[in-house]
Amino acid sequence: MPNAIKSAIHVITAFAAFLLAYDLVLGPGLSWWMSAESGTAYLLAGFYALIAASLEMLFRTERTTWRYVSVQDAFNLVRSTLLTAAVFLAVAFVMSRAEALPRSVLILSWVIHLGGLAAMRLVRRLAHERSLVRVFAPILHRVSTDASPILLVGSVGVADSFLRELARDPAPKYNPLGILALTPDDLGQVVRGVSVVGTLAGLEDAVQGRQSSPGGLSAILFLSPPDIVQDVDSSTLGRLKASGLSLLRLPAMHELSAAQATLPSALRELSVEELLARPAIKLDLQRIHDLVNGKRVLITGAGGSIGSELCRQVAAFGCIHLSLLDHSEFGLFKIDQEIGVAHPTLSRRELICDIRDRSRTLACVKAEAPDIVFHAAALKHVPIVENHPSEGLLTNVVGTWNVSEAARDANVGHMVMISTDKAVDPNNVMGATKRLAEAVVRGQHGRSRTMFSVVRFGNVLGSAGSVVPTFQSQIERGGPITVTHPEVERYFMTIPEAVQLVLHATAESADRDLSHPSVFVLEMGAPVRIVDLARSMIALHGLQEGRDIAIEFTGLRPGEKLSEELIDSSEHVLARMQSVIEVVDSTHATTLSETHVWALEKLARTGDDASVAKAVYDHVGRLRGAELHRAAS
Repeated sequence: MPNAIKSAIHVITAFAAFLLAYDLVLGPGLSWWMSAESGTAYLLAGFYALIAASLEMLFRTERTTWRYVSVQDAFNLVRSTLLTAAVFLAVAFVMSRAEALPRSVLILSWVIHLGGLAAMRLVRRLAHERSLVRVFAPILHRVSTDASPILLVGSVGVADSFLRELARDPAPKYNPLGILALTPDDLGQVVRGVSVVGTLAGLEDAVQGRQSSPGGLSAILFLSPPDIVQDVDSSTLGRLKASGLSLLRLPAMHELSAAQATLPSALRELSVEELLARPAIKLDLQRIHDLVNGKRVLITGAGGSIGSELCRQVAAFGCIHLSLLDHSEFGLFKIDQEIGVAHPTLSRRELICDIRDRSRTLACVKAEAPDIVFHAAALKHVPIVENHPSEGLLTNVVGTWNVSEAARDANVGHMVMISTDKAVDPNNVMGATKRLAEAVVRGQHGRSRTMFSVVRFGNVLGSAGSVVPTFQSQIERGGPITVTHPEVERYFMTIPEAVQLVLHATAESADRDLSHPSVFVLEMGAPVRIVDLARSMIALHGLQEGRDIAIEFTGLRPGEKLSEELIDSSEHVLARMQSVIEVVDSTHATTLSETHVWALEKLARTGDDASVAKAVYDHVGRLRGAELHRAAS
């Protein structure tokens, strides 16, 4: 409903409320209202309505949406109507000491005015939530036989929000059978007609009971994963999945498209990565919103795992223009289509560009004129880069130089490079090239108004070529699952969490006056043994190690470590912030000059991989202030 109409209703209600109160108190009768004597009453009512209109223009009470009216809106309504009555009384007292106005008329008019406005809002909200249909025409509110019976698992507060959204759907897809709360204190409560039937501890028993009942059970909705999932054994989740149940979750903000008006229409299947993930870190999303909202953002490697998630979250946080740059046509096409569906009104442009091409990269960055550049393009797979050092150097080092130079020449406000824990004390070519890339970005600091920073983190669950999709494929083939070493361990987090932390670290660096080149390291929690990850995935599929599927150890691959570190031996911690550590290099030779980059590029163009690998390690050793304890192959 337009605001002008709602404001008119507000004023008309005030006028009618005064007249009704006057009639109820004094009871002059119908003939009196038609006589000339009623002029004073109409004049007072008009004056009352005029004050109501003036206060409405001041407080804008009717700008709120009636169908989503809240307790806060009710308080605002009380304030507006009470002030209307108070101002009217004050003016009437000044003009004539309010001699012609019984005080009971004023009190009753306020009650009728407030009650009428509140009633209209209540009816609109009840209609929106279809509560009126449930109360007065329950036969019309029968749950569709096509609705999937589900069990909700999580806090009562989140369950209430979900059920409210579900009630607004005229043809709901889900039929909640009950709620499993997180604590026994909520047992026996009823939330919007759905009973709390148990707790998370009794998940399996509750599921078995519902599955055996008429209509059965088709899905379990985890309202706050992965926090809840961490309290459930992997084998339990595996048995639930094996029984045919869908394990669902609520969508994240960036997963909602403009076409999905309600959360229930956008439920997602819980992925293996989310089932294995640690509890999510709670961050200040307002800072990330302030960083991105209204900005022009360019993302290199936009079609990759990290780059595509950056695109999703940056779009969700309200960037004004998004530039998607990638060398892969297929990856670029996929993410561009996805962003177009989820954010149809967002200004965006896809750019096919090889960051090894200096002139093309500069032309793209200058044409797009971004405020922020996220540089996620890289060759990142250790065995592949180990076998192709020249390619790794050209993309990771030369490409980073080209992007950073383009950002500087185009006067970009902030460039952020995505790095890896394999750049820490590297003993493989991929890690060594990423360490040199970090040095390239550090070397740009202070040369222009552009702020340069590096964000470093470990492995992400579910990224292209990572261990989880590999294990998934091996399980689907019936095994065996191959692990390089029983003691190998890595840091892990999910892709959305890693990207959110990247944005958080960028916001931190943007708020700080960095007088020195530094690297922001994401706190990844405790490292996870890969063999334990494999065993958890076996359990999540309802299988048993040794009986249904085997684990084989194949030996460490070239350039692979047993464990990774997040901080180099040549670095020291400068500051600790929420989930982010700022580190600086303790040596003086922390940068890579243009002369060095050109020399490395010239060598890489020859295709002499052995010489390239040696040169890469030599430069890393110089930058760290000591030779690496590894001979180049």
